[in-house]
Amino acid sequence: MFDSRESIEFTVAVVVEHLICVLGVLLLARWLLKTSLGRTALADSAPRRNSMPLYLPLIPLFIWFGPVPIVLLIVQKLVPDLGAWQSAFLDNCIFGVGAIGTIVLMLVLAWAHFARRLRGFGLDARTMAGDFGAALVNLLAVWPLIMAAMIVTVFFAELIWGQKYEMERHQELNLIIEYPQLPLRILIVVVAVLVAPVLEEMLFRGLFQTVIRSLFEARVVSRACRGDARDTRTSSAQGRVWLAIVISSGLFAMMHANPGHWPALFVLGIGMGYAYEKSGSLLQPIFIHALFNATTIAATLSQ
Repeated sequence: MFDSRESIEFTVAVVVEHLICVLGVLLLARWLLKTSLGRTALADSAPRRNSMPLYLPLIPLFIWFGPVPIVLLIVQKLVPDLGAWQSAFLDNCIFGVGAIGTIVLMLVLAWAHFARRLRGFGLDARTMAGDFGAALVNLLAVWPLIMAAMIVTVFFAELIWGQKYEMERHQELNLIIEYPQLPLRILIVVVAVLVAPVLEEMLFRGLFQTVIRSLFEARVVSRACRGDARDTRTSSAQGRVWLAIVISSGLFAMMHANPGHWPALFVLGIGMGYAYEKSGSLLQPIFIHALFNATTIAATLSQ
């Protein structure tokens, strides 16, 4: 039987999605006009003074992809008789605790290696309100590009694997759909919206992007000392910043399990990396990431 209520809800969802995309296109067009098609977008991007060695971002990365998965395997062996949703709940608990421990480690590393300590890293509670508003605007502006990346990915995937191809959901979204238990859903939301964005943005934007940018800038200084002096405030300096954003965004995307998500995540990473370099605040990419995850979860639960 035709359900008019479901039809209305579907229509409203489509209209809202289209409005968001239109607003995003307008914001993106405004940004392109203001920045001469992006050429002057990072002209005022200040370097983050730090003493990080090149290997330093690998330390939290190793911990995250080393001990945490090992603990998961050990716990699964010790308690094999748990129900499916209880096992997922325990896995997310371990994930959350491991993430918090890794975050604490990165805060200690940032405190030790950044000029101005955590403020130099981009964490300043005084800018939180403004950073949240800027993050919302930045996410809206990059949203059409994320949608376009997903459409292009599906298009080429269907050419390769046929019309039956469907982009796989993130594992946590599958858990939310499969298990209605409230404790599990709440934990997934907390981990995905609060914990994971802080962990991943501190790692990929705060540490990796900064150390890559610092490496490029150090090479420029080294050439200048040898007599090949160049004005680091020119477009070539901006190019090095963009290159650091691109590399860190590529790392961010490829650290996720599903290759079908990589193009969209790469575009999202570019937006978050730009927000970090433009503002100097790590809170902006954290908020963008959290809003993106929250939107994805809300869309999944509304289906």
